[in-house]
Amino acid sequence: MCGRYAATKDPAKLVEEFAAVDLTEGRARADHNVAPTKNVVTVVQRHPRDADGLVLEDEPAERSLRIMRWGLVPFWAKDPSAGSRMINTRAETAKEKPAFKRALASRRCLVPADGWFEWRRTGKEKEPFYMTDPSGKSLAFGGIWETWRPKDDADAEPLITFSILTTDAAGQLTDVHHRMPLIVPRDNWAGWLDPDRSEVDELMVPTPPSVVESLELRPVSSLVNNVRNNGPELVRRVDTGQPVDSLFDLP
Repeated sequence: MCGRYAATKDPAKLVEEFAAVDLTEGRARADHNVAPTKNVVTVVQRHPRDADGLVLEDEPAERSLRIMRWGLVPFWAKDPSAGSRMINTRAETAKEKPAFKRALASRRCLVPADGWFEWRRTGKEKEPFYMTDPSGKSLAFGGIWETWRPKDDADAEPLITFSILTTDAAGQLTDVHHRMPLIVPRDNWAGWLDPDRSEVDELMVPTPPSVVESLELRPVSSLVNNVRNNGPELVRRVDTGQPVDSLFDLP
């Protein structure tokens, strides 16, 4: 985990939920099958800059919705292809890894999600499940982000990318997979997003058991296996043996 998730909420709803301003510039799209390298909504908190681009550290940081590409490209990478291998970051070792430690110290983000997909292996088959909060509240995955530019073109448009932190699965989730995204509870959002907080040990705590136990583990269709499929049928509960075609006829 995490290799696929759903994020369908309109930015206006996320603005209210995360107490942020919308800087997505109309680029946000509802997506029931978010896959690596897609551009998606994240939440960051940054100090404003002056007309010359200098950070105004004495001004309060602003929380905002930003579009980023999934798959972190370190600032020192030769080209963006590195991002496809860095969609996830192990929370246990992120502080020591050269590709992640700088971002972890000062560029943390939240990744809003309706839920995420995981596959449970049963023999030679892999059964897809969807993990979600049945109340409809967004899950906030802990993430880190970076800015990358080609070394031979300092004026190029920056590429902003992110990676989702993962940790050992807990509780009922261990029945599906041994890893899970680091879910940041609401009362920890401010600390996680604080750009002036570089010491992260207290932030890198496992997802609270109460959050894990509140999640619904929903068996879903193998339609989600194909990244080209995208629609509400991907997150509908299915019974074993239910024909795939029938999903499109459900209410």
